[in-house]
Amino acid sequence: MSFRIKHDVLEAGEQHFSQKYGKEVPETIKLLSYNIQAAIGTSSYHHYVTRSWRHFLPDLSGVQRLDDIARIVADYDLVALQEVDGGSLRSSFVNQVSYLADLAGFDYSYQQLNRDFGRFGQFSNGILSRFVPYELQDHKLPGLKGRGAIVAKYGHPDNPLVLIGLHLALSERARFRQLDYIRELIQGHEHVIVMGDMNCRGDQIIDTPLRDTHLIQVSGEHHTFPSWKPDRSLDHIMVSPGLKINTINVLDCTHSDHRPIAMEICLPDSIRESFYD
Repeated sequence: MSFRIKHDVLEAGEQHFSQKYGKEVPETIKLLSYNIQAAIGTSSYHHYVTRSWRHFLPDLSGVQRLDDIARIVADYDLVALQEVDGGSLRSSFVNQVSYLADLAGFDYSYQQLNRDFGRFGQFSNGILSRFVPYELQDHKLPGLKGRGAIVAKYGHPDNPLVLIGLHLALSERARFRQLDYIRELIQGHEHVIVMGDMNCRGDQIIDTPLRDTHLIQVSGEHHTFPSWKPDRSLDHIMVSPGLKINTINVLDCTHSDHRPIAMEICLPDSIRESFYD
């Protein structure tokens, strides 16, 4: 795992503000969760067979797909990435988190390595952020090895904005354990964002430990999978009630087998002010 702040290390007590917003923390911020499938570019069910080699070897269009993904994420403030490659043969040894951060102009990026197959695969999650968190935690989730959650905290420790980016297991039993773990992480925090590939429908989330939290389950269908003809809602963004939701939508793009899901929220004054404390 690795992280980068694209500025000098902060002195104690010094605040960092974004290149995009300067010292004006915006009233609204834009969130995005995107399983990019390591920029492999599956766009049909038969590609899981005919293009399976792309999981191990690079192809000539891989960098172009990554550039296309960078143009999408550049429009957002906090981005959770899943199925990112940290720099192996299949990605032409490109750390895709760092590459996207550079190309899309993010101040901060973090890569969480969950499966390390050396030069043959660096299976990771990532976050891209316009703001530098004051604390970051790397959590390995319960169940079979390979699932993780990134926790980033912004503002002031007395009243933080807590972002959790995650990728959950395929099995219902494992997801239940993992979301029970997430419930413990967010207890006691008023302002929370949880987003990622949860590998389950929205109505299934209601029957998990998250039902005992204050997170809002947005009504309606937001199909993200498969990208070429989406009919399943596998990717989700959930926020606490104090973060007013302005919009939520699924983007029409097919650079991965998932489509990204986006949300715009309002930050309460107490959170915006905490960035200056």
